[in-house]
Amino acid sequence: MPEALAWWAYSDPELTARERERIFARAWQYVGHLGELGDGAGYLAARVGDIPIVVTRDREGQLRAFLNVCRHRGSVLATGAAARETLQCPYHAWTYGLDGALKAAPRSGREPGFDCEGISLRPAAVGAWGPFLFANPDPEAALLDDVLAGLPQLVADAGVDVNELRHHGRAESAVEANWKLVAENFLECYHCAVAHPAFSALVDVSPDAYQLVPGEAFSSQFGPVRENGGGLASEGEVARSQFHFLWPNTMINIFPGRTNLSIGPVLPAGAARTERFLDYFFGPEADGEWIGELLEFDGQVGAEDKVLVENVQRGVETGLIERGRLLPESERLIIDFQQRVEGALS
Repeated sequence: MPEALAWWAYSDPELTARERERIFARAWQYVGHLGELGDGAGYLAARVGDIPIVVTRDREGQLRAFLNVCRHRGSVLATGAAARETLQCPYHAWTYGLDGALKAAPRSGREPGFDCEGISLRPAAVGAWGPFLFANPDPEAALLDDVLAGLPQLVADAGVDVNELRHHGRAESAVEANWKLVAENFLECYHCAVAHPAFSALVDVSPDAYQLVPGEAFSSQFGPVRENGGGLASEGEVARSQFHFLWPNTMINIFPGRTNLSIGPVLPAGAARTERFLDYFFGPEADGEWIGELLEFDGQVGAEDKVLVENVQRGVETGLIERGRLLPESERLIIDFQQRVEGALS
């Protein structure tokens, strides 16, 4: 049986900086949706890992992204999202355009030789897939479309037209566990029959029916509806569930029933804490009652997972056992994830 990642990797605070530099500073991650930018010029502040990012859109519709860090003293510039045409630092009011260029610095006229020209925010990469916004701190990153590769087609094959989706709301949560444990829990359904009775009543989680498919930049899980599943899947356009994981931290969920998709990142907030959010989208035909049922269902699964993952964190933090073991078939996506982590950090 393959050995798991060493358990100190889930509690060592010294890994935070290495993971920031070697994983999160080099990868595409979901940061929000286009609706947050409003109808015209605006910005959206977000995080990729624990790196602050700001996405802007100008009057002409040009998307840009930058490190959300003032070039003066390093303060985080923007928070939230707003319809406006400048970004102003809350510390000393240095003001930047949506193209990242410094437009004004109070008292700079009193400083001989000071010139705003040439001072601008550090650029990052930005891309969109339907209403979904992604950012990558590396301005020279491969195009988002090339990284997503066949993922949009898999979603389309499920009966979900992302361009028809409507944003319904966002659920925010925190887990007292390392971000890698949260990701690994998502990457297997070995625990589903034990820990998720409602999910297992809807989706066939048996090893012969539930598919785990590794890929180049993302992995996928496919779960058919049980013959007597009923409930959410009793009617609708989506015939089976799909769950995708875009390296290193973006999760995508599609449940059977009406047109639906939820997407969000897991964000490290220290060695033993993860912050996350999920944006829920639905098709125009999904009625309020069905949406309410799905949100309650998914909330229950999330609450069950929170208990499981926090329990694992308490166990691995003991430091008395070096590592665990993995099942090559049932946990193949975890093996793939851990190999990526080790490869990035080595």
